[in-house]
Amino acid sequence: MKKIISYILLVSLFISCEKNKSGNMIVNVDINGLKKGTVYLQKFVDTSLVAVDSAKINGVSNFVLVDDVTSPEMYFLTLDKKEYEKIPFFGEKGTLTITSKLEKLLLSAKISGSQNQDLLEEYKSMIQQFRGKELDFFKERFDAQRNNDEALVTKLDSDQENLTKRKYLYTTNFALQHKDKEIAPYIALTELHNANIMLLDTINKSLSKEIKTSKYGLELDKFISEIKDND
Repeated sequence: MKKIISYILLVSLFISCEKNKSGNMIVNVDINGLKKGTVYLQKFVDTSLVAVDSAKINGVSNFVLVDDVTSPEMYFLTLDKKEYEKIPFFGEKGTLTITSKLEKLLLSAKISGSQNQDLLEEYKSMIQQFRGKELDFFKERFDAQRNNDEALVTKLDSDQENLTKRKYLYTTNFALQHKDKEIAPYIALTELHNANIMLLDTINKSLSKEIKTSKYGLELDKFISEIKDND
């Protein structure tokens, strides 16, 4: 009986603490199998990854994390026991839901409630095909070099260069199709930083007024300006 009462008090305290949290982004999290530990909600401030909220878990696997979002940006869900296995997600105003399993924290993560996150997952599912092919090229090139097959090495280098161009064009077109979402400048910064400046410029000029003044919109414009200044 005492154990039941203690558990009820623990849950009541947990619910009370969650209700006291405030922010325009509410993240409901449930990590199956998590019984004890601390989970952190993190984001980059300048160049440092900092915790903006946290939850101490003691017997209850579901909890709430919050933050005030000025502009949609990438966040990370980090468990103290698995600090190198972070769940990245695009945070934005509103209510998001993240479910996962402790034993496969990253691989089993499912995220809903963010339009930018949905677009990011759509983009990643396609770009993964390009990356799979890049790995194939790497293996084939290694084998060709080991067999001193210079003709094949040259062909593979050419094929890989063409694949990279196709990947860059796909990324550019994806950004242009979603120029009214923060995902556009984000993937330009993360996926096209080594691409021709013309592709970055094309995306930057297409962004809606609202996205141009977003966190990643401003960072993209600054990045392009720095490249031009150094040329």
